[in-house]
This record gives sequence, structure tokens and C-alpha cells, in this order.
Amino acid sequence: MTPRYFKRFLLVILAVVMLGLSVRYDFGTAWQSQYTYAFTPAANAKPVSAPAQNSAKPPVVQEPNTVMTPKPQELSKRVVEYHISVHLLDDAKQLNGDQTVTWTNPGKKTVSELYFHLYPNAFQSDKTTFMKESGGKLRQDKATINSQGYMKLLTLETLNGESLLPRLQYVQPDDGNAEDFSLAKIRLPEPVAPGKSVTLHMGYEVKLPEVFARMGYSGNFVMAGQWFPKIAVYETAGTRGRAAEGWNVHQYHGNSEFYSDFGIYSVRIKVPEAYTVAATGFQTKEIEMKDQLKVYQFYADDVHDFAWSASPDFVYEETAYSDTGIPGVRIKLYLDPAHAALKDRYMHAAKSALSSYAKWYGEYPYSTLSIVVPPKGANGAGGMEYPTLVTAFAAEKDNPGYDLERTVVHEIGHQYWYGMVASNEFEEAWLDEGFTSYAEDKVMETAYGLEANLRTEASYMTDPAPLKQSSWTYGSHSQYAENVYMRAKLVLIGIENQVGSRTMQKILRTYFQKYKFKHPSSSDFQRVVEQVTKTKWHDYFSQYVYDDQMADFSIESIHVRPVMQDGNSLYESVVLVKKNGGNNGEIKVVMQFTDGSQVTKLWSADESHIQYTQVHTAPLEWAVVDPNYSNVLDNKLINNYMQAQLPEEKRTRWSLGVVKLIEGLLGSLSW
Repeated sequence: MTPRYFKRFLLVILAVVMLGLSVRYDFGTAWQSQYTYAFTPAANAKPVSAPAQNSAKPPVVQEPNTVMTPKPQELSKRVVEYHISVHLLDDAKQLNGDQTVTWTNPGKKTVSELYFHLYPNAFQSDKTTFMKESGGKLRQDKATINSQGYMKLLTLETLNGESLLPRLQYVQPDDGNAEDFSLAKIRLPEPVAPGKSVTLHMGYEVKLPEVFARMGYSGNFVMAGQWFPKIAVYETAGTRGRAAEGWNVHQYHGNSEFYSDFGIYSVRIKVPEAYTVAATGFQTKEIEMKDQLKVYQFYADDVHDFAWSASPDFVYEETAYSDTGIPGVRIKLYLDPAHAALKDRYMHAAKSALSSYAKWYGEYPYSTLSIVVPPKGANGAGGMEYPTLVTAFAAEKDNPGYDLERTVVHEIGHQYWYGMVASNEFEEAWLDEGFTSYAEDKVMETAYGLEANLRTEASYMTDPAPLKQSSWTYGSHSQYAENVYMRAKLVLIGIENQVGSRTMQKILRTYFQKYKFKHPSSSDFQRVVEQVTKTKWHDYFSQYVYDDQMADFSIESIHVRPVMQDGNSLYESVVLVKKNGGNNGEIKVVMQFTDGSQVTKLWSADESHIQYTQVHTAPLEWAVVDPNYSNVLDNKLINNYMQAQLPEEKRTRWSLGVVKLIEGLLGSLSW
């Protein structure tokens, strides 16, 4: 066998071994999670049996028809107001929309132009920025031959009837791609003074793609996300550290999600009479039947987006729920029939999440929370968050594992960090995804006894990058996912390990209460951490938020030699400990001798390395840095431990060889 073939043979054997271990210890699907990037239960999880499938017969399909009225209290600066009428055509592949939108200038300068996000145009061709960057793939979701779609503006007028379509200009501020039409600019006939408003009337049609990247159709199921012309965010001075006010505008990218301003939505939805509709907000009128159409009227305020879903197959369940921080909310389940018998699991996950987040961070102020379960084959619409509406994973399995609960818990967590705090997901996605991943783990441990395997998750960090950067500037989707979901969560846990869980909860509650409905930044969060802890965190944020460092520490070498001291035969053991990345608080170093005795040192890690010399009656047996794995930002644990008795030549060769092997395998398997 030639060296080349032997090398291939060896790699295949090693891959099989790693895969076998992966399956044995439940890590086999760790990189397969699509939207939550949630990991399967850790090997050291508390023993909790998987929820049993409810064997009850599916309930009779009911029609949600509860009429509610808006609350008088305003929670946000209502910058925009949408009045929309949309019609889902019989083939469930096209929307005809008509909207009147009012924008109020929140700044101190006169504004002469408006920007609109036209997200469906991302699916117009394979030359759009989204399709070029994503390659027609998003997580494990793939575009099909029918996944092309578009938004066509038919009318754009002032209240006086003046057409502004000739003024419409498609712009590409991020990459200059002339084939991208996901962002448009309109020069207004008259500028808008501070505090004043402009109202425009728009007509449009949307060709829905076969479900891909959060929106579209699958059979007779429809997910309408990012489906209407949406005004961009005009940031005032001081918002997210901004020195001067102005528009925050970006195209639709392969990695990025969304950023919008708070306002009011009144939406009239017309669907074929066999359909049931789930939507953001609540109904303000009873369902109307007209010309073989079913007409819904929904309303939502103090939200920054509006999404809806429709299907003739939904199995509907509803319950009223109140708890600390939850004055009263109707939890609505829109289940695929294949998961109708799992209604109790969905409801329990929703209640567990709402209860925990409200107690930990603050009140859930909305009167509804809807959960949509897409049908098998429509997972492109699954695992996504919108204000007061989330989607679970599609009903691919009859009796899924804890991914069901984890996904629901994760997406409801977004109601806080995406929904109410409303971070800029174009430019600082970690403030939503990382915070939500952190909160998700807490609920899964509290409600289901599942502890995250942080050691394994840290090992997936093969390509660290700064957290505060625009989503599309990451080198790949895998790098984006590793950092804004997982590394961001580890950064938060790193803070918690230094300050304690109670102080960390106070930090997050303070941050939420101070910045809900206000679009904060990374520096805003850092200031809250410093205010609560009364400590400077500049170095920590510089290393892990604004830079790409991990906190890798290693036992670099061990030297043991016999010595004579005062006529006694002793052993001098020299241990070199090295810092290969950033700081993360004090690091424990333990040295054990052959007589069973131990010496423990605490290293502040202010220097790049430290050398410990111990003279003892017995030789050193081994040394380990961070024996309890409290340093969650260490992604190379294999170099934490070293035995003393191995000849140094073999010890070094073995350590480096295993490190390179593991890094290579993880690099090929993760996302």
C-alpha cells in the first residue's frame, strides 16, 4: 500500500471511529441543527426520560376567532404605522398586497428620502446577493427549482395621488451588486421635518418561492415572512453609539437576518375559505366569509415586523396562561396533523419558556403567542422568530426528541432579545442569537434537566472571529454560526463564571429593562456589565467581542530531575504553563506527585506563560491546567493535561499529532 493510499485509509478509519463515538455520546447531530444551533443533550445530563408521545386522538380542528382590543399604553416609539390588505391566491403561490404606510421622522434633521426593504427579491435569480452568498443553501435548507420569487411594486403614490415609481431607485450599499433588488430608495417630493410624518400608498404582488430561507409555500402550506415592503431603520444620534443620525440600510445577505423599527400593524388577510391563518398580534374582528374567501383582521403594536402563516390542515389548540411577569397571554398552537398528538409537549415548552424569561428578565407584555408547526418537507420555514409568532421545526418525525422543546424554547427567547430589545441583526447578530442561545440552555436545564455540554461545544470553535461585525463579513456560514450562536453564548457564560449566576441574572435583567424597545449595541451591554459589577470589563470585551480570541491554556512542558538538598534525595519538577489566547479570570493549575500528594496554584494569567518549580520527596506524576473545565472559552482542552513520565520527544509528538487530528476532523464535520 503506497503512503498516499495508506494515509487515505487511515483518515477513513479515524473518521469512522470519531463518527461512532459521536453517535454513542449523542454528539452525532450537533452540527445538524438548523436555526437554533442547539446541541443534543450532553452525556452528563441529568437523567430525565424523553417526554412520552401523547396517545390521545387528534382534536377536532377549531377556528381561532377571539376578538381583542389594543391596550392604551405605548411601550415604544411608534415610528411606523402599516395598514395592509393582502390576498393569498387560490394556488397558494402568490400574494396581492395593498398598503398605506406612515413614517414619522424620529430625528432632529429634515429627511428627504425613504428606504424600503423588498426582501422577496432575494429569490429573484441566482445572481442576487443573498443567493450568491448562500449558494442556494441556508443551514440545511436548500433551494429547489421552484424556489424563485419576487416582489413587484405596482403602485407607489402620495396621498395626493402622485406616483413615485419613477423616483424608485434600487441601491446596493454593501456590495454594489447591480443584480440585487432587495433594497430601494425613494426621493420624496417634500422633505419630512423632525417629528412630522409622510404617508405613502403602495400596491404590490409577491411571487412566493417554494419554501426556502424562512418564507414560501410547501404544498398548501404558506409561510409569509418578510413579505411586504418594509421601511428601514432611521437611527437617531446616540442609538448604538451613532454620532450622527441617519439611515441604517443593508441588502438581504446570506447570513444576516433583520432589523426594523417599532410601530403599529393593522393587517387584513384574505385566504381561500378552507384555510386557517396564524399571525402576529391578535384579531380585532370576527372572521368574515365573503365570496368563498375567509377574511381575518389582525392588529399588533409595539412590534417591528408582522408575519403570518396559513394552511387548511392546521390543528388548532389554545390556552390562556398567566404567571409572574405574564399578566395574561393566549398561547396558540397551529399544529401540523402529524404532531397533533404532541400538543401537550409544545404547550409545556411554551409555558416553561415564557415563565422563565418573564421571571428572569422582565414582563412579556403581549396578549398572544402563536406557535406554528410546518408540515414535513417545509423545514425551510421552521425554527424562526417573529413578533408574537414563532415557528417550530417541521413535523418530520412522529415522536421527535428534545429538539422539539429546545426549538420552541429558543424561538420564544427571541421574543426578548430580537423582539423587544430589537438588536441590529445586520451588524451585531450576537446580541440576539448569542443571548437567546444562552437563555435557551438555562430553560432546558431548569425545565427538563438537560445540561449543555460546554466542553464539546467549545471544541466546535474551529474558526473564531470578532462578534461585533456585519453578518455578511464572516468568511462562511459556518464561521458565522460558530461565532454568533455558540462563541457568543460561551462569552456570556465566561462572564457568569466570573461574577456568579445571581449577578449574571441581574446583569441581563438590567440590560433588558434599560434597553427594551431601544436598539442597543455591544458597548451598551458592556456598560451594563460594568455598572452592575462595578468593575471594568474592557480587556474581556476587547479580546472576545471585538477580537477573535479564545482562552486556550496548555501544560507546555514538564521536566523532572533528582536533586540533593540538605543531604536528602529529592526531585525537582518544573512545569511550564502557557497562555495561547486571551485572559478569562484566574486559572487553576494542579500538580500531582507519585506519592498521591497534590499542589494547587492559581495563576492570574497576566503574562504569556508561567513556570512552577516544585521540590518534593516524590517525582511529579502529572499536571493539569483548569482541571474543572471552568474556562468555557478554551477550545483545545487536549493540551490541558500532561504526564511527566513520558519521554519528552514522544510526549510532544503525541500531543501535537492528536491536536492536529482533532482540529482537522472537527473542521470537516462542523456545519
